[in-house]
Amino acid sequence: MNKVVLLVEDDEAIAKVIVTALEDDGFDVARCDSIAGRDELLSARNFDVMLTDVMLVDGDGIETLGTVQENHPDMPIIILSAQNTLDTAVRATGTGAFEYFPKPFDLDELIRTARQAAESGPQAGIDHGDAGEGLPLIGRSPAMQEVYRMITRVLNNDLSVLILGESGTGKELVAEAIHHLGHRKAGPFIAVNTAAIPRELIESELFGHEKGSFTGAVTRSIGKFEQAGGGTLFLDEIGDMPAEAQTRLLRALQSGKIRRVGGREEIAVDVRIVAATNRDLAPMIADGSFREDLFYRLNVVPLRLPPLRERGGDVGALAQHFLRQAAAEGLPLRRLTDDAIALMAQQMWRGNVRELKNLVFRAALLAREDTIDANAIASLLETAKPAESGGRADFDEALSTWLVSERPGEGELYHSALSAFERPLFEHALRRTGGNQLRAARLLGINRNTLRKRLSDLGIEPERFSTAD
Repeated sequence: MNKVVLLVEDDEAIAKVIVTALEDDGFDVARCDSIAGRDELLSARNFDVMLTDVMLVDGDGIETLGTVQENHPDMPIIILSAQNTLDTAVRATGTGAFEYFPKPFDLDELIRTARQAAESGPQAGIDHGDAGEGLPLIGRSPAMQEVYRMITRVLNNDLSVLILGESGTGKELVAEAIHHLGHRKAGPFIAVNTAAIPRELIESELFGHEKGSFTGAVTRSIGKFEQAGGGTLFLDEIGDMPAEAQTRLLRALQSGKIRRVGGREEIAVDVRIVAATNRDLAPMIADGSFREDLFYRLNVVPLRLPPLRERGGDVGALAQHFLRQAAAEGLPLRRLTDDAIALMAQQMWRGNVRELKNLVFRAALLAREDTIDANAIASLLETAKPAESGGRADFDEALSTWLVSERPGEGELYHSALSAFERPLFEHALRRTGGNQLRAARLLGINRNTLRKRLSDLGIEPERFSTAD
């Protein structure tokens, strides 16, 4: 017999697409658009799986799932939502849902998941309560939805997480979310910037030291591993850790024990490790500056944070959040116009979310009117640019700096440099042509199909530039 699905979705167009896809896959489908309709159908028959939206015509679908699960404990539930925030993702997984899909979703993946759910039965979820409220992780772009989904997958386990991302993308915020929403939330969250600790003190900082173990050690000191006991230890900028400290860190992770500097006793520690870096560790492993075995210990669950330039649609929400934050900190309450947000969405934001926050705070402080328009933003962007001497020398220096900092691996140098050069080149062409791909291809002197393919490969959305002059 065919598996039977209950679809609870109040958007007619989305419902039609899902129903057609499910039926094509061999499901029998019953559909309603409300909580009341859902309850009526559930009381009349049994279903192998239920797909439900969150915001329905008569209420919040998540809030009422408790009764459904009590009455139908063997029915897996898949949650769909256009309310694409971290809080929604956490609430969804906290219900014990089989899976959570933010809209827009991959239809093929949804059907595959429905098939798996119908065949495997329910899975236990995690109760996170209201822990996700107010967290400053903001964005509804597809890239951020994947971040939210990855966060929810690691909350109820102690697998090591390695957060990868450029400076200013919010790596520590993600680490805090993993801790404060997870099962270790009652324990401490201890953050260590390994790049900010002097080389000769990093082992003492991490593992502590005994009195008299070195000059200046006048008392015993408890290190970050012990301070984080029962909680989470966040190791930021792990790529900058000295080689000798890497060896001791690896030993601690393998054994679950540490030894204070100058001490003889091994001390058992109970911590969850979350690490982060803005560096590409692969070439560092190749040249021996980062231990390969330590990388595999840390990289159990890799989580990539997208740069702000890959999530231009989130800029408006982030800017509005920072305006409210600025007002809460005593700056004048301002309002951003649509053209100001459109202009900000077109920027490269090399400093990522941190750079955007600084710009918004500056705008709140310096604006002469309560409303901040595109001209005001353009002026602030211009004054924020570093001094330029112009010319080929500056370009060569910038390229050399990039090559030194990125250090592409053997066989990757040409393509890595080409990709880094193509992004600003293509974005400049789109900005010049108002997002018109045909004109941009002519300006670049390349084939239109080639341009389209490279834009897709680089994740550049031409629509972002449609309002450009």
